[in-house]
Amino acid sequence: MASPNKLFSRKFFLINLVLVGVLIGFALAFTGFSFSARGPSHKVAAETAPLFGKAGESLPPEVAQALSQATSVQSAFRYVAAAVLPSVVEIDVVENVKGGTGQDGQNPWRYFFGQPENPGQSQQAPDQTQEGLGSGIIVRRDGKTVYVLTNNHVAGDAKEIKVILYDGRDFKATLVGTDKRKDIAVVKFEADSQEIPVAKIGDSSTLEVGDWAIAVGNPFGLTSSVTIGVVSALGRTGGPDENISDFIQTDASINKGNSGGALVNIKGEVVGMNTWIASPTGGSIGLGFAIPINRAKKAIDDLIGKGKVEYGWMGISMSEIDKASAQELGVDPKKGAFVAHVFVGSPASKGGLLPGDFIVNANGVEIKSSDQVVRLVSDIPAGQVLTLGVQRGGKRLDLRIDIEARKDSVASNDISLFPGLLAISLKSEDLDQAKLPKGAKGVYVANVFPKTPAAIIGLKPGDIITEVNEAGVSNLKDFFAFLNDPKSRKIAFTVQRDGETVSTLAYVRK
Repeated sequence: MASPNKLFSRKFFLINLVLVGVLIGFALAFTGFSFSARGPSHKVAAETAPLFGKAGESLPPEVAQALSQATSVQSAFRYVAAAVLPSVVEIDVVENVKGGTGQDGQNPWRYFFGQPENPGQSQQAPDQTQEGLGSGIIVRRDGKTVYVLTNNHVAGDAKEIKVILYDGRDFKATLVGTDKRKDIAVVKFEADSQEIPVAKIGDSSTLEVGDWAIAVGNPFGLTSSVTIGVVSALGRTGGPDENISDFIQTDASINKGNSGGALVNIKGEVVGMNTWIASPTGGSIGLGFAIPINRAKKAIDDLIGKGKVEYGWMGISMSEIDKASAQELGVDPKKGAFVAHVFVGSPASKGGLLPGDFIVNANGVEIKSSDQVVRLVSDIPAGQVLTLGVQRGGKRLDLRIDIEARKDSVASNDISLFPGLLAISLKSEDLDQAKLPKGAKGVYVANVFPKTPAAIIGLKPGDIITEVNEAGVSNLKDFFAFLNDPKSRKIAFTVQRDGETVSTLAYVRK
């Protein structure tokens, strides 16, 4: 997480140190008094007693072996720290922020204990300039230009950027570009000195759960901090701000200010970039998440080479599918991705992909979720072919999709989304069966997206589609078969709505 200096300024840090120092002083004074009360013999015994057995005794073989092994592990961690620390930097930024409650930063104890759950009411503060800090990884050098990888939420909106090296040197930096969908940014600075080490980039695909994980960064502005843990899990999804990446989960301590710092393996290779934490208090509870470095490699190349990230685009919208709906389509909901909509005129449409298809394979990779499809397609350059294995109506089909470059204006235009409705089984566990008409047949309209064909012809959430072009619908398999019938240029629906039978307008295919 990025750490605003406004919240955790060095002034507050000094105040906190003084307060803690006073408490420690009282504690030491009390401890000293307790020892003196027991008599001097106890103190001497404590100072002169050997660690193992009597003085001059050799250690038991098993203890000596254990200590030797522990020392070897310690040496490995020392090597990693020495190798990685010089290539991890502090990033100080100045940015404009919208007015908040004006409350953050007023309580110096928040540094230790986090924000209270019920902070109370406060007046809205005006927009203001705010300082913040995070971390970064030196990933490339080209002549005098040094490139630093960090998070978009650290440097993406910064007016001013300063990079501070491990040895204390600082440089004014500028933003090269950002990838907001993956929370990635690259900044650069100019330096004559050749003594600026570039991090050794590893291969995050080789990681396994249980591997050592070492986090390096600047938590709360405490520069060049190293914490150690393991890889707790791989392939985690659901990051903040709709981040499309999957994540490495680690119990190595990650806190505010660690954002953009390195997660490295026992060889000192960068395998991830620390990005966010799951915490009720804002501090580490052992749930830290890093973007796998393999997910960032293409973004680094794109941002340095082109100033922007180019995503591949197929032109579909996917959704989760419940058990009853999956059963009617004859698919396993945990072994694929359900295509709910296809953009008219998109690469998917041109390649023959249809609403209701279930993607089970992409470029030879078994698909387990829609998030996996998004990540895979986004990394395919425009002009390359994506081979899909899909299930449709109980049959297996192979399709070839010519991937195009993603344009936000097109990808976010729901007008081209067909059909624009989310249909589910009437037996779905998501529905209150007691509220459905007795003996109803068809499919349930769970959602209708604005400006889409479904919305234009008059479908509404809660409708039960009983016919498509006057053909009776018994289940989802029937629905998609009739919807996608190439012989039907016009599509009209008959629905049950509030106890009445209603016919919609007709949608004419383009």
